Amino acid sequence: MSDDCVETSELLRRAGSGDQQAVGDLFSQHQERLRRMVQLRMDRRLRGRLDPSDVLQEAFLELSRSLAEYLNNPSLPFFLWLRCVTGRKLHALHRKHLGTQVRDAGREVSLHHGALPEASSVSLAAQLLGHHTSPSQAAARAELQIRIQDALNGMDPVDREVLALRHFEQLTNGETAQALGLSEAAAS
Repeated sequence: MSDDCVETSELLRRAGSGDQQAVGDLFSQHQERLRRMVQLRMDRRLRGRLDPSDVLQEAFLELSRSLAEYLNNPSLPFFLWLRCVTGRKLHALHRKHLGTQVRDAGREVSLHHGALPEASSVSLAAQLLGHHTSPSQAAARAELQIRIQDALNGMDPVDREVLALRHFEQLTNGETAQALGLSEAAAS
C-alpha cells in the first residue's frame, strides 16, 4: 500500500469519526487533479461566468454532505468517487447555465457517454497544443489545432477518453480502467 493510500485511509477514518479537518484535508489532497478534470471538461462558453474554483467549492460542499453515505458503502476508490461527485456538480452547472444547449446533438464530437461532461475535441486539442504568444505562432497554432481536432474526431471515442483521463486528468491505468469499465490492459 502506498503512503498516499495509507494517508487517504487514515483521513477517511478520521472524517468518518466527525473530524471536519480530515474532510478538508481529503479534498485538498485531490484538489489539483480535480481542477485539471474541471478545466478539461468545462464548456468554454462558461469560462466568463464560472471558474473551476466555483465547481470545486460546490464539490467540497457535496463531499461534506455525502461522505458518510460513501463510507457506509464505498463501491469505488475514494478519488474516483470524489471525481464523480465533482463531475456531477460540473454537469449540473452546465445544465443551469446552458440549459438544453448542452444536449444539442449538433455540438462537437462526444468523447465519452458517461456521468461527466464530455471533454470536447476542441478542449483536448487545446490541451495538447499548449499556449503560444506571438501572432505567427497563434496562427500556426490555430491551423494545427484544427488538424489535431480532425485527428481526435477520427479516433474511437473510448480511445479519446483514455487519452483525456490518462494524460490530462492524470489518472492511473487502474483508475482509468475502473472509470471506463475496461480492463487495465485496455486502458494502457
